[in-house]
Amino acid sequence: MLKKWFDIIFDHRISLKERMFRLVTGISMIALIFILIMGRFTANLFILAGSLVYMYAVAKVAIQKECINAGATATVVLLLLLFPVVFFTGGGLYGGVPEWFVLCFIYISITLEGKRKPVFFLLCAVETVLCYYVAYYYPEMVLDNTPAQAHFDSVRSVILAGGLTSVLLLFQNHLYEEENQLTIQQKKEIEELNQAENHFFSSMSHEIRTPINTIIGLNEMILRGDVSDEIAENARNIRGASKMLLTLINDILDLSKIKSGKMEIVNTSYETGELFSEIVNMIWIKAKEKGLEFKLHVDPSMPSMLCGDEVRIKQVLINLLNNAVKYTKEGSVTLSVRCERVALNKVRVWYSVEDTGQGVKKENIPYIFDAFKRVDEKKNRHIEGTGLGLSIVRQLVELMGGEISVNSVYMNGSTFLVMLEQDIMSEKELGTFTLSSRMKVRDGEQYRHSFEAPEAHLLVVDDNEMNLMVVCKLLSETKIRIDTASNGAECLKLTQYQHYDCILMDHLMPEMDGIECLHALHAQPGGLCQNTPVIALTANAGSDNQLIYRKEGFSGYLAKPISGALLEAAVLSILPKDLVKLSEEASQSEIGKEVLIFEQTKRISLMITSDSVCDLPESLKKEFGIRICPYYVRTEQGRFLDDSELMADELLAHMAEGQSCISQPPDVEDYERFFAQKLNEAQNIIHITMAKHVSDGYRNAVEAAKSFENVTVIDSGHLSSSMGLAVLYAAHMAENHASKEEIVQTVKKLRRYISSAFIIDSTHMMCRAGQISRKIQILCDALLLHPVIVLRKSRMAVGSMEMGSFNHVIKSYVKKVLLNSRSVDRRILFITYAGMDEKSLAYIQELVRQYCPFERVYLQKASSAIASNCGPGSFGLLFMKKNEAAITFSVASKRS
Repeated sequence: MLKKWFDIIFDHRISLKERMFRLVTGISMIALIFILIMGRFTANLFILAGSLVYMYAVAKVAIQKECINAGATATVVLLLLLFPVVFFTGGGLYGGVPEWFVLCFIYISITLEGKRKPVFFLLCAVETVLCYYVAYYYPEMVLDNTPAQAHFDSVRSVILAGGLTSVLLLFQNHLYEEENQLTIQQKKEIEELNQAENHFFSSMSHEIRTPINTIIGLNEMILRGDVSDEIAENARNIRGASKMLLTLINDILDLSKIKSGKMEIVNTSYETGELFSEIVNMIWIKAKEKGLEFKLHVDPSMPSMLCGDEVRIKQVLINLLNNAVKYTKEGSVTLSVRCERVALNKVRVWYSVEDTGQGVKKENIPYIFDAFKRVDEKKNRHIEGTGLGLSIVRQLVELMGGEISVNSVYMNGSTFLVMLEQDIMSEKELGTFTLSSRMKVRDGEQYRHSFEAPEAHLLVVDDNEMNLMVVCKLLSETKIRIDTASNGAECLKLTQYQHYDCILMDHLMPEMDGIECLHALHAQPGGLCQNTPVIALTANAGSDNQLIYRKEGFSGYLAKPISGALLEAAVLSILPKDLVKLSEEASQSEIGKEVLIFEQTKRISLMITSDSVCDLPESLKKEFGIRICPYYVRTEQGRFLDDSELMADELLAHMAEGQSCISQPPDVEDYERFFAQKLNEAQNIIHITMAKHVSDGYRNAVEAAKSFENVTVIDSGHLSSSMGLAVLYAAHMAENHASKEEIVQTVKKLRRYISSAFIIDSTHMMCRAGQISRKIQILCDALLLHPVIVLRKSRMAVGSMEMGSFNHVIKSYVKKVLLNSRSVDRRILFITYAGMDEKSLAYIQELVRQYCPFERVYLQKASSAIASNCGPGSFGLLFMKKNEAAITFSVASKRS
């Protein structure tokens, strides 16, 4: 029995939680026997037997039912009931029981989980205090103990409690050490498994690339020949399938490296112009084949040389551009690049890839960067892809310390935005340059070699005969004299007696690999090719391998499989110019004609937008670059745009004639179009709306923002010009380069410091708009009551009622609002009104000057959407209250 118990305690197949429960419960049962023996009531024998049976039954049921926490709770309840009995029957403070209270605390700490642990810990502490309290104030309740018996019980309890606790701790430490060793062993096994997996993927990549190289190379030779249309179509399908397989291999290899932490970011200096040239050369032909327009917009102020991982940046952009072409049926694909200097030698670069394709549903946007996830699978089932590309892109961007986001409106295209910070290597601006283009073989066109070099001599070194044959065939039209070697030793024999103008060398070869052969070639005594440029032609792809080849002394690098055009371009760049004759028949690239290059784009980092109901003067909106999304006003004649198709004065005139009207916020689609349009002007948008419980504008804007990762919607908690104050503060902070997070935090904090109160002349309009009931409207008319409307927690409420003629009410309202002038921020005041004459406005201004003069006062006519709810004769004094965290902001100083 005891052996079986120990075997279970040390059995790793059983959860640590269950083993600790068994251990602590067993020790507690032993302790319980000793505790109850100390009591001197004969009933203790029955309590002992019942308690042991109870604990055994609870433990067995808890283990069988896998409800350890419940079993531990039941055991703790028993201990809490038993300890007071034993305490008072065992001599109280002068017995050996107090030492055992510690065991209850230990049991609770080890076995219980969640909220139960602190609750029962507190109960145990309270019970202990109560026992001591009763023993002190009511000693007659404690069974007396002789001094000798008290000392004996105390010594026995200390030894037993200490011994059992030590055993418990020893067992626990032993279990944790074993678990730790097991974890270390499992971690080691996982690392070995990852290494084996990486080795497998690396080997698989190399082994599959070699036959693919043969397939693509020989297939290109078929396309170069004079073949029938049917054969040419089959060959093109083979080429497409081969490239798809190659993309899949690359994605799996990259994902494996990233997941295992083997993907390294290698920052080197690179020419930005060359980077864009290579990207355009790869993408424009794909766009043209689908009838798409390809545009390149680059900031001319971008430095000509930066420091970053050029290979990975190129991989990210090409992946995004390939996706854009793949999912766009008509229209255009645009790559826009903008930079902003953030330090003396550092710039922040934004790369934006925009298309006019089908877009992404807003519910799919959170999953778009997940591995093996293809959104809208039913619609995209005919489009090739594995779902790995965007996941790899995001992880590469994060490895480079950047950020990536997506903005998309379903059926209206998508925009992917990548931000990377890079060091400046040259202060020279990029400006405009001639795009370097490569000749491409296009479907339906006869192949034309780009050059001839009959006097040039080239050596190809590869242990695979098919690879040697492919290279020879692809370069056959150039008339270069080509020799081949199947290993490093054979290569050295040839170079001992023959000079070559260029050498193409495989890396992984038996006996002597390509790197060893290169070193031997450079150090070969009497060798004729010690200074000959050598290009690594290998199936080992990746930026890390490219860096290795560069360090080892290779002059170039080509990853298998390669196309004839790339091979020709690489050899052409290496051969001496006097041996090369460029082909007059080779067609020049049409990229320059079909791609708009280096058009300067002005996209600000952060834009503040709002709704037309913010009631700000046009001068301030223009000064701070605030963009406005219009509300609607619906009348009996139709729906009109707020303040552009229907002005407030016209609306009030219609309303005076008894026509009904109601304001409506932009719907979700309106906001989506608005955000999509403004994201062409800014990288990020903060949109500030009217109080969310007053209008549906906030809810609609939030729903629309789900399609854009760069749009943040904030509830101002106010309306009209009080909402405009929050917008002004946000725009001022954005102008001073505050971060998006800082602006959002400040606007939310400002809600309680904006004074937003409006006095209403007639309640008829509010009644029509459903803001107040018909009964209240009749009561206000009968008693000449004028409600003062305030905003509290984004809700509209009646703050107070003013009685009398409206001219009398105006003075009372102004006085109350500006009563505590010391708390008023006097820098700016909006007097926002609807349907008031100049005399009334002059009277209000005079009252303001008497009670609390402001530095700058704006008389702002309310928008038609606001006026439709409050009616003529209504106005509000809208300003900021002083606060400790006030922002340094002054419109007056800017406009003076």
